[in-house]
Amino acid sequence: MTRPQRAAHRAGFVSILGRPNAGKSTLLNALVGQKLAIVASRPQTTRTSVQGVLTVPEAQIVFLDTPGIHASDTLLNKYMMNTVRANLEADVVLFVVDAQARFSDDDAQAVDLVKKINTPVLAVFNKVDQLEEKPRILALIERYRALYDFAEYIPMSAKTGDGLDALRAEIIKRLPKGPALFPERHVTDQPERFLAAEILREKILHLTRQEVPHATAVMIDKWADSAKLLSIDASIYVERPGQKIILIGVGGALLKKIGTLARQEMERIFDKKVFLQTFVKVRPHWREDPEFLAASDWRRMIGE
Repeated sequence: MTRPQRAAHRAGFVSILGRPNAGKSTLLNALVGQKLAIVASRPQTTRTSVQGVLTVPEAQIVFLDTPGIHASDTLLNKYMMNTVRANLEADVVLFVVDAQARFSDDDAQAVDLVKKINTPVLAVFNKVDQLEEKPRILALIERYRALYDFAEYIPMSAKTGDGLDALRAEIIKRLPKGPALFPERHVTDQPERFLAAEILREKILHLTRQEVPHATAVMIDKWADSAKLLSIDASIYVERPGQKIILIGVGGALLKKIGTLARQEMERIFDKKVFLQTFVKVRPHWREDPEFLAASDWRRMIGE
């Protein structure tokens, strides 16, 4: 009696593209099964690519979360779009669409970027759990089908997990055959201190309004890690004194709340006690400052 042949192992890179607020980072976290990218209901939450690796018996998928496809109106935004373009050459591309958002010319322009890709592109219609009228998804799929011949059209919800298994299956069958690219326990390429800075920035995004979220950058000045305690000093940069006043809050209340929430999440993720100190500093026009942008990006992508 002959045994059935085992399917060949597959491995490869999968880029996650889409417009701002489509849910790309939430999708990355759901696909990998743990939080690697911060999430907020604001455009341009993701500023650089974040790698997440899913290892299953039959395959290893290296996901690359990217900033939202948008107009490049500042030096920071230009570098963010350069990050998007640098990740177009993957084995499979996920083009994530917010299924509940009204279709616009910006969406059509985002599809134009996809047309330059030579690898399979899956159209992923996220947030279907929030649709009041389910038939709308069929009309939306047809609209995107008219723009580009995607390899597949997948309605799903990164928040609830509905459709995730189907999406993983569609990805795996399109990956090239080959051995794993990373050790089995490898989950991300980002250092812990970068994740800590992003967690702190996430709390700022959730708790501030107006121009403050986009004008904020976080850098880790001190990182002292021992068996039982992680001690962190973080600088929060804004562009104007008024933003600093807003961020600190009356009697320092808002900054204290931001720090407490960030510390609590860091303790859950790093599984140890965290001592976090935050300092708010004004650095005018940092979003147009190449030197500052290079220092704040752990990959030093700017200038490469």
